[in-house]
Amino acid sequence: MIQSIFTFLLLSSIMILSRIFYRHEGEWLGDIPARDWGKLRALVILNHTSLFEPLLAGFGDWRLFWIFARHGVLPIAEKTMKRRIGILFGFLVKHPVVITRQRDHTWESVLNKLDDQSIVIILPEGRMKRADGLDASGRPMTIRGGIADILEPLDSGRILMVYSGGLHHIQVPGESRWPKLFKTVRARLELMEIQDYKAGVMAASEDGDLRKALIKDLTARRDLHCPALEDPSLKTG
Repeated sequence: MIQSIFTFLLLSSIMILSRIFYRHEGEWLGDIPARDWGKLRALVILNHTSLFEPLLAGFGDWRLFWIFARHGVLPIAEKTMKRRIGILFGFLVKHPVVITRQRDHTWESVLNKLDDQSIVIILPEGRMKRADGLDASGRPMTIRGGIADILEPLDSGRILMVYSGGLHHIQVPGESRWPKLFKTVRARLELMEIQDYKAGVMAASEDGDLRKALIKDLTARRDLHCPALEDPSLKTG
């Protein structure tokens, strides 16, 4: 319980600081009312651009953070945990799990943490987009299939999609250490019933492969819904 209280207070503090130092422009999509967290089982963040994405907590609220504090599962890249900011990520949820980004025993550790109350926070691209639009190795940003392992066994509950506008105007990976203040954080958010979402994804599938269908759908959603940096104040520099 002490750990859960600490995590809740940490997330709440990040939310407050995010709202003090940044302006948040959010748009809710879909038919489910905004912030109806009662059945939430998965949170998916698309367009991974910075380790400062905890600033997206500015779109959350106390109820969501208490769920994270009691039932949250967060896969964290081994590389990230070796950075100074990795200490912060280790306290953002009830169960942080260090992974190698491979389908090995570390990913099995994530799946073994899941129960009928867990909420998984996942960034399905698996690595950060640099300022040139590619990852650190110069490869195009793609969706990885690990999310299928999380959603496939779930027959009920909801998924929250967070379509991030990106944070390069606040902090560019590998180019700046400290975030710029008083910028705008933009995102679109969408709550969906997991059962309905999977059914829709599979209905559009050509071969019935959930993993391939999710990769295709999430790629399309990222490209369609992630806000463009139209406001000059949002551009890097």
